[in-house]
Amino acid sequence: MTAGQELRIGPGHSPAPAGAAAHLPPEAPWPGSWQPLGARYRHDPSGTDGTNFALWAGGAEAVELCLFDEDGRETRHPLTEQTFQTWHGYLPGVRPGQRYGYRVHGRWDPWTGARWNPAKLLLDPYARAVDGVFTGHDACGGSVRDWPEPEVADTVRDNRDSAPYVAKSVVVHDDDDWSDDRRPKTPWAETVIYELHVRGFTMRHPGIPPALRGTYAGLAHPAAVEYLRGLGVTAVELLPVHQFAHEDHLSRNGLTNYWGYNSIGYFAPHGGYSSSGTRGQQVGEFKRMVRALHRAGIEVILDVVYNHTAEGNENGPSLSLRGIDNAGYYRLGRGNRGYSDFTGCGNTLDTRQPQVVRLITDSLRYWVTEMGVDGFRFDLAAALARGSDGVEMNHPFLSAVSQDPLLSRVKLIAEPWDVGYGGYQVGGFPPLWAEWNDKFRDTVRDFWRGARPDVRELGYRLSGSSDLYQQAGRRPYASVNFVTAHDGFTLRDLVSYNEKHNDANGEDGRDGTGDNRSWNCGAEGESTDPAVLELRHRQLRNLMATLLLASGVPMITAGDEFGRTQGGNNNAYCQDNETSWVDWSLLEQPDWRELRELTARLIRLRREHPVLRQRAFFSGRAAVPGGRRDLTWFTPQGAEMTERDWFTPTAVLGMLLAGSAMSERDQHGCPLRDDSFLLLLNASAGAVEFVLPQGGPYETLLDTAGQETGALAARSLRLLRMSGGE
Repeated sequence: MTAGQELRIGPGHSPAPAGAAAHLPPEAPWPGSWQPLGARYRHDPSGTDGTNFALWAGGAEAVELCLFDEDGRETRHPLTEQTFQTWHGYLPGVRPGQRYGYRVHGRWDPWTGARWNPAKLLLDPYARAVDGVFTGHDACGGSVRDWPEPEVADTVRDNRDSAPYVAKSVVVHDDDDWSDDRRPKTPWAETVIYELHVRGFTMRHPGIPPALRGTYAGLAHPAAVEYLRGLGVTAVELLPVHQFAHEDHLSRNGLTNYWGYNSIGYFAPHGGYSSSGTRGQQVGEFKRMVRALHRAGIEVILDVVYNHTAEGNENGPSLSLRGIDNAGYYRLGRGNRGYSDFTGCGNTLDTRQPQVVRLITDSLRYWVTEMGVDGFRFDLAAALARGSDGVEMNHPFLSAVSQDPLLSRVKLIAEPWDVGYGGYQVGGFPPLWAEWNDKFRDTVRDFWRGARPDVRELGYRLSGSSDLYQQAGRRPYASVNFVTAHDGFTLRDLVSYNEKHNDANGEDGRDGTGDNRSWNCGAEGESTDPAVLELRHRQLRNLMATLLLASGVPMITAGDEFGRTQGGNNNAYCQDNETSWVDWSLLEQPDWRELRELTARLIRLRREHPVLRQRAFFSGRAAVPGGRRDLTWFTPQGAEMTERDWFTPTAVLGMLLAGSAMSERDQHGCPLRDDSFLLLLNASAGAVEFVLPQGGPYETLLDTAGQETGALAARSLRLLRMSGGE
């Protein structure tokens, strides 16, 4: 057999009618409507209950709608109506809870990107619920994975039926108008984000009933909600909750994709996080979670992965988009046989195509209007803005979002890079978008480990990163500041490990970055040395205080506020176990409880004082002649910093925020006024006598070394409030 010929493997596995496993329906579907896409249950004007099915499949030759009964028996209904490349039909009697999928017929010609294979049962891209799991069985592949000539294996069609081994789409009825819900609508400048994993945050929480741990209902439980409210955060950023699949290499090693950055269903909440069922019940459970968080004043932001899917490279499974229209959904490469991979995950969705932009924007609108969410963080967002010649900030996808009357009003956060050439775009996204600012992360880490030659970069990061965002007409809250995130060391591990320890991931230490910018304070890993432990706790206070006192939007990673550790694993994406789950027992230890209390106190201070969360960049000017400038930088000698001082090697900096010089006005147009604060930072190895600027007296609100007066201790931070006149 030569490459490209069709291969039929074993009896009963042909894409032709599958005998007892499938049979033709007694009557064809009614014509139905070509929009909206997906499966929509409704009452036909004749009064007949039923479901309209619509699937965009641009180059397909035929489409079969496949229904599955409770015993897994399949009934195939050819969709004969096609309008604007959308295949559609209405089936009377099909009600919510019905499982279904599609088989799409067309050419098999991998050299032109054509990979239609009707032997593969495909997930509806618009499915709003998914039942079952993708097993990773070899029959899920559109091509033969174990072909004896590996270099051409992707060109040999595999005709085994994949239906027994894949999850099924589910018909869902949704008539929720959200009239009983009040969105918090927290202004960007007042936002404090808490990044968490639905499962990891709840799995070990002692106040959540065991049956609800690891689920949306667990996160909605009063024990979880009250903790978040007590901490003071205003938004949770959930790691991916779109339906996702596990990579084959993880399954072979007995692992799973814990983080979930392997989406396959952009409208369906991941069924594995449902306590109530997966035949549509997960939709209602997710909504109840959102409502519970909204009642507590907490917004819900979703981490979304529209840059690639779980179908991987050309040797990956055919689960949905590949089998519907491979060339219509993905960026093809390698002579159209393979993919242009700007994500590191095997494929990249082609947002130059209108049907891809529609898929993504329809999904976003669905999660806002019907699921109640308040914003999105876009994984590898630069990949979504790639045109034919690189990343383009006037890209059709970005334009579609910015002009959308709904999406332009929610929180939009870009992870402003991908893995391709020219993909690093920090500071490059247009207005309306905020960005994960990794320059803040790297600068703050380097400063506190003593790895920066001067304080120029730190000055920019503390004051809102005007060098990145001001020129484009953006605001300080375009910068989402973080020191840690799900990807990398936890805050505790950042001060406990110099090297990653990822052996449990089964990749011989090849995974995870080696550029951690961490410092173990003198001992690798856990230590009982009192001096090491004291320094580590001080560094934790330094890092958390710097994050929460800087201009911009702070993001805390769940558990960092009380010492969560991953044992030095900086890439725990496949660790669905106690390595990743938040260990709530740490709050029983006084040192970790104190860190949590400090975090809550800093968030409260930030909320109470607008000078610490300004909406506009500092001007360096006074509000009135002869008054203080809104921002002044000081040397340890108490002198205002000159241009030369910024280039002088030092690890000490003073920052005075003048509440009397704020440029902002309140909602009635009156000038905002606040207290003034002096922030002193010393990352050097020795104590420093810092001469306080004139205008006191000063009241010490925080000293990470526990010394309220006198010299500024080595590696410490002090926050003072000016309690006298200016």
